Amino acid sequence: MDSFMAYTTTDIRNVCLVGPGHAGKTQLTEALLKAGGAIPQCGAVERGDTVSDFNAREKQLGHSLYPSVCHFDHSGIHVNLIDTPGFRDFYGRALSVMPAVETAAIVLNAQSGVEEVARRMMAAAKAQRLCRLIIVNKIDAENINLASLVEDIRQAFGSECLPINLPDAEGKGVVDCFFQPDGAETAFDTVDAAHERIVDQVVEVDEELMEIYLEQGEDLKPEQLHEPFEKALREGHLVPICFVSATTGAGIPELLEVFERLMPNPLEGNPPVFYKGEGDDAVEVTVNPDPDEHVIAHVFMINIDPFKGRLGVFRIHQGSIKAGNQLFVGDARKPIKVSQLLKLNGADHKKMAVGLPGDICAIPRVDEVYFDAVLHDSHDEDNFHLKHKHLPRPMFGLAIRPTNDADAQKTSDALHAMEAEDPSLKVEHNTTLNEVVLRGLGEQHLRSVLQEIEDRYSLKVDTSLPSIAYVETITANAEGHHRHKKQTGGSGQFGEVYLRVEPLPPGTGFEFTSKVVGGSIPSQFIPAIETGVRQVMQTGAISGYPMQDVKVTVYDGKYHAVDSKEIAFVQAGKKAFLEAVANAAPIVMEPIVDVTFTVPGESVGGVTGDLAGMRGIVSGTDVASDNQMAISGQAPLKEVQAYHSRLKSLTGGEGSFTMDFSHYAEVPHQMQQELIKEHRQPAGD
Repeated sequence: MDSFMAYTTTDIRNVCLVGPGHAGKTQLTEALLKAGGAIPQCGAVERGDTVSDFNAREKQLGHSLYPSVCHFDHSGIHVNLIDTPGFRDFYGRALSVMPAVETAAIVLNAQSGVEEVARRMMAAAKAQRLCRLIIVNKIDAENINLASLVEDIRQAFGSECLPINLPDAEGKGVVDCFFQPDGAETAFDTVDAAHERIVDQVVEVDEELMEIYLEQGEDLKPEQLHEPFEKALREGHLVPICFVSATTGAGIPELLEVFERLMPNPLEGNPPVFYKGEGDDAVEVTVNPDPDEHVIAHVFMINIDPFKGRLGVFRIHQGSIKAGNQLFVGDARKPIKVSQLLKLNGADHKKMAVGLPGDICAIPRVDEVYFDAVLHDSHDEDNFHLKHKHLPRPMFGLAIRPTNDADAQKTSDALHAMEAEDPSLKVEHNTTLNEVVLRGLGEQHLRSVLQEIEDRYSLKVDTSLPSIAYVETITANAEGHHRHKKQTGGSGQFGEVYLRVEPLPPGTGFEFTSKVVGGSIPSQFIPAIETGVRQVMQTGAISGYPMQDVKVTVYDGKYHAVDSKEIAFVQAGKKAFLEAVANAAPIVMEPIVDVTFTVPGESVGGVTGDLAGMRGIVSGTDVASDNQMAISGQAPLKEVQAYHSRLKSLTGGEGSFTMDFSHYAEVPHQMQQELIKEHRQPAGD
């Protein structure tokens, strides 16, 4: 058993480094690991020898593709650090690990300023009620204006963002502004002024302390400010700003002191929200970080290796876990055995004796573990789940076919393994078209996944643009009727159904009710009618695409004591529903996506013109960084899914875009007629 510093829950600090690509998160991880004694010297991204970028493709590309968990001990604290990818296409992977921590540290590049990804991560951390910290990295770079950057940060994220230390006048280190009311000369501002602003902000959340501070004019000691400081972090009333250079080490000791003395331990952060049950029946439950309670842990990351098996990485929220324990995964009735309990430092796995509340650990070679699962050791915690996280919906798609038909099963297994690892990835199988579609957050995302499949499983696949996931719905109330009668010599088939349909609000789905009275249709045949209706809902009524947002009410019918059978009412329900839909002004709808283009300033006119030509709308433009502009808008997925090559041509390879699902909207009339005609046309014509 490897030795670890003896620590308790209050000694743990869980921090997730998020922010744009090239902000220096991985190099910052190296600097912190070295300062904590976890590694003898810092690796370098350029050399491909960092702890957190251990994947072969990451080393080759020089940037992170996957989140990586590391840890170190320093001055009595145990820090679990998660390094995350920063490029837009891997935004979902970064979001998915944030529930494991109390603190999200948004890392900014001092040269690039406040970039779009930083804005998105800051908003996501706020939505998840995480304490937030801003780390300005690369303060040793040339041609930077840190005073101006602080103003940009405050303008982008609010006046609650305040420097807790400042670069020194010589540019070789930083000066603390919280634990001391005055100090050395700084590159901008003064220690005294920065200290006063921080204290003013903190005491605003503690009326009693504010009274002492204002009326008696007393200087407050850091110890007096600790509890209100944590409260200010929890409430988002304070977002400290720290300055570092990961390459020179400037500001690293001061950052570690902030981790140690000011960042929340698992008892001080906002507690995670757990529910028991599903849907409207779900009730919020209290989870206590008590090592003697039942175990409750949340799986936030899965790694799959074709040789080492599946590794489940989790955060313990309640109870203690030891090797040899038995745990239930989700609602499974049969437990798994914890053969080993591991601590992770990138690719390095070390055995540990016990995992305490607040700690981040892993268990290897357990096929039953999956992303977002809750691990527990008692059936009392069955149906527990963490509050739903709003991860971006994967919209970029590629239809996948194995180059060799003999590799079909192997390809399917590889795709589902990648899906299990990546919550922002989705594998769809369209049985009607016999099409397997891989969906992700962008071209770079999918290209990376396919390259990983080739590297890991020695598989190559053919790709093409997928079919669009159109849906059908109705826009008016209507009624339908059908009598199914069939006589074949023996006992026949008879069933008669009257039903009405009405449109539901977007996103509601499907509702089926029975208002039959007087026994005109015996209750045992009602489910058969619903089966017939659902068959049409799945296969479509006019164009061959699934239906949604429809309410069906059966209100009358007839049956025959001898000839009525389930199959008869399935057919009657199906035909009655088809008649009702035909009278209910049916429409075909297409997915509309929110798009954000990041392009050079000189390309804005061309992109906005293209967007208008794609039946899209422009909702706004904003300065991204340097000469880059961000154009936001909406467009049909059909028009934008193949825009990559056009955008590259238009911007000289400098443009990129992301998209998230927004809503479904009615297709133009001519397009609907074409889709209906295509559906009715016999195969081979």
